[in-house]
Amino acid sequence: MRKNKVLSAPLSATPKGLVLCGFHAVRAAWLNPRRHCSELWLTEESLKPFEKTLAEGAAKKMQRPHHKLTTRAEIDKLLPGQTHQGIALRAEPLAQPTLKDFLSTHPHTLLLLDQVTDPHNVGAIVRSAAAFGMDGVVITEKHAASENATLAKAASGALDLLPLITIINLAQGLVLLKKEGFWITGLAGEAKPTLPDIDLSGKVALVLGAEGYGLRPLTRQHCDHVAKLPTRDDFGTLNVSNAAAVALYILNQQRNKT
Repeated sequence: MRKNKVLSAPLSATPKGLVLCGFHAVRAAWLNPRRHCSELWLTEESLKPFEKTLAEGAAKKMQRPHHKLTTRAEIDKLLPGQTHQGIALRAEPLAQPTLKDFLSTHPHTLLLLDQVTDPHNVGAIVRSAAAFGMDGVVITEKHAASENATLAKAASGALDLLPLITIINLAQGLVLLKKEGFWITGLAGEAKPTLPDIDLSGKVALVLGAEGYGLRPLTRQHCDHVAKLPTRDDFGTLNVSNAAAVALYILNQQRNKT
């Protein structure tokens, strides 16, 4: 494979847009036909492990730009503080469906986040949701993390595997889900029943609140059940991304038994 000359111009001088980084996030975006990609930067060290992905894209005749070689220092300038692994991709954010349009595809399992703002947590939650076979993740338009390099890196490619749906009003979204036959279960550390005690068959939506605040009162009012994870009574609550992973495991285990 022909190597490009190492760039001398600073990467930050290129047009603005979403920049993804890290092997798994960039690989998933590169091979996703719905993702428009405009620039790919690789260091000499990262080129060899990424060559298979480049070959896969070429074999599928995907419209992709030729990669450019650069240095870690230049990617550091573009993505300060990111663990980029010497790989960066400028791409357009994915077009996501509205909740109403998404429901027309007949999903059965959804995870909703009530104002979870940390992109690391949201990315990790999206990754767990993809791993456990959820149909989609719903976030709020305000007071929530949006798609960016940090979220995509934490999601490790999962953003290109399942929808991340944004809604304006979570309570209204829960009303719509109920009309479509979903049972809503919110997670709260002070609840009495544990999640394994809840019937999670049929159409199910799990709702997790932000760390510290938990579920907002109006969100809680629209839940059919409120449950906690089966942790020790003398132990504090889990980080929201860890709690999501445990909850999704419980949901997955219960549904696989039915």
